[in-house]
Amino acid sequence: MHDSFPMSYTSFQGHHRLATGSLPHNALAIKRAMGTGNTVLIQLFDDATGQPLDIDLRGSDEEMLARLALSHPHAFESSEQDEIKAGEEPRGRGRPKLGVVAREVTLLPRHWAWLSSQPGGASVALRKLVEEARRVSGQKEAQRQNQTRAYHFMSAIGGDLPGFEEASRALFANDLNGLEVHMSDWPADIRAHVLLLAGKA
Repeated sequence: MHDSFPMSYTSFQGHHRLATGSLPHNALAIKRAMGTGNTVLIQLFDDATGQPLDIDLRGSDEEMLARLALSHPHAFESSEQDEIKAGEEPRGRGRPKLGVVAREVTLLPRHWAWLSSQPGGASVALRKLVEEARRVSGQKEAQRQNQTRAYHFMSAIGGDLPGFEEASRALFANDLNGLEVHMSDWPADIRAHVLLLAGKA
């Protein structure tokens, strides 16, 4: 679920978006907002899951960020650092290795006959079938993750908003246009963030 929103967080003060970005960015924005004396509830969300997140804001900015780095180290790692850690080997001359692994596959005679009749033979046909199945299942999984993260967020921040039940049903029916219609009376920032998490924006 973390692929679509890697290390992305969003904070809301009431029904208004306060900040979106890294965890340190949100933490500092929340601390500044709390310092204004505004008593409207502030909530922080992990965009990868849509779940609320509690953080410790005590002390100076430096102390707060140091605690966050200890409690949420993954949120402080950049993609560049990840690439450095991966340490990819330089590519040599010639064709890249495909990583083909030979293993036994048991099929009925009619399956082998069909595969043998396909362009490129049985191996090529099998690889195409597997890739297509992966693509379809990947799309379904991405849709499920989008629905789950959007529902977590809208439940936490907008469970009492008008049309919530209808909006939820539209979300899980993958009717994003209907979702938008049922959220038409919701605050703009919440509506936009639900659609973003649901994969429409």
